[in-house]
Amino acid sequence: MTEQMIEEQLSIRQQINLQTMASPRQNLTFKQLCIHYEEKNLEPTQQFIESLDLRQSNGNFNYAAYLLADDNGTSVKVAVYAGVDKVDLIETREYGNRCLITATQRLLDRLDSENRTFAKVTSTNRVEKERVNSIAMREAMINAIVDNDYTKGVPLVELFSDKIVITSCGGLVEGLTKNDFFKCRSMPRNRELMRVFRDMELVEQIGSGMSRILKVYDPSIFELTPSFTVVTFPYEGALLPKNDKINGSAKTILDIIKENPTVTIADIIDLTGKSYSTISRELKEYQSTGLLSREGARKKGKWVIRG
Repeated sequence: MTEQMIEEQLSIRQQINLQTMASPRQNLTFKQLCIHYEEKNLEPTQQFIESLDLRQSNGNFNYAAYLLADDNGTSVKVAVYAGVDKVDLIETREYGNRCLITATQRLLDRLDSENRTFAKVTSTNRVEKERVNSIAMREAMINAIVDNDYTKGVPLVELFSDKIVITSCGGLVEGLTKNDFFKCRSMPRNRELMRVFRDMELVEQIGSGMSRILKVYDPSIFELTPSFTVVTFPYEGALLPKNDKINGSAKTILDIIKENPTVTIADIIDLTGKSYSTISRELKEYQSTGLLSREGARKKGKWVIRG
């Protein structure tokens, strides 16, 4: 047997999961979690913790409790790259170290802010389209958090100039085949988290998230390995043609630069309505392809379009 096969067999035999794993800290508090339940008109009772299966059989807090506590050492990592690969990293951020519900909501807000709407205008109509289908991306992100194998690591989100990649640790749950997976059959890895996320209305029913994703995207966006589940969402309208509208502006970055080669990034942000990180990514992408270059000093220089 390989080392991986031995680890898998030991994991099955010992039933290592969030319920049986001990929390690395026992002085946990759950104020944020209680607030989330109160906001859903599900007022916590004195038996609140026990009802969510957040303790081991010996009475100690388990790892599910640790993830849902006000203070923990777990976070979802977000990396932003300027181009289509991992060569030029421009930002890293972590969403976590707090109740997993709070961290998830903040992460979803960040992805929504990055998922801008493009509008393509022709002589006859105007069609608006998101970079990535927001419903599918939301479902994939929540699935990655709820079904992540926290014994192996934490989820990772990577934003490129042409795609969003969501990676969670752990392959398919033992007993679930690829055929089952793509037929939207589900075997939750972390039932304790699934229960809480369902109470928060972040998930509806088992398998519904995958159905929403596959309604819009081909199964080829998934990469399933024994150690990871990777979902890649290609952008719609990345580096749009010059006649497209972006966020209500009739000009692309290149159009703006053609009219005013000395334009600043701040000016481009005002004209397009995009964020600094988005503008920076697109400019670096144009530069990496040789289409655009910068000449002169930072404040007195100018942009040069080639080709």
